[in-house]
Amino acid sequence: MSDLRVRALKLLTRREHSRAELKAKLAGAAESEEQLAAVLDTLQAQNLLSDHRFARQRVVARAGRYGNARLKQELRQTGVGDDDIAAALPEGGDEGERCQSVWAKKFGQLPQTPEERAKQMRFLQYRGFSGDAIRRVMRGASQ
Repeated sequence: MSDLRVRALKLLTRREHSRAELKAKLAGAAESEEQLAAVLDTLQAQNLLSDHRFARQRVVARAGRYGNARLKQELRQTGVGDDDIAAALPEGGDEGERCQSVWAKKFGQLPQTPEERAKQMRFLQYRGFSGDAIRRVMRGASQ
């Protein structure tokens, strides 16, 4: 069990992990499912493993490039629960301002044709920004 704990701690010293991520990474080294669960429970009890902290850190790191929908999707894929996601999203700041920043960095100039406008909107949608944030940016860009 101590070998499994050492592996877990080595992974956690590099970066935060969600419980599901850490479980997947350690599954091959564990002798049994119970042993793995016990190590993960111990790490959580000692506050060395926290989905909430992982979600906050991930949102802060990626919010400058992505919208709330994309951040939610990424966090769900790493096994973070909806409560932790909802608590972490405000850490990213205002989605409208982030959307404006991403748009300005990528395009920086007003769309001249409907095709350009559609291209810019698709880009922002792919990045996970809400329709409301995109419309606000496009309205501001077309004025």
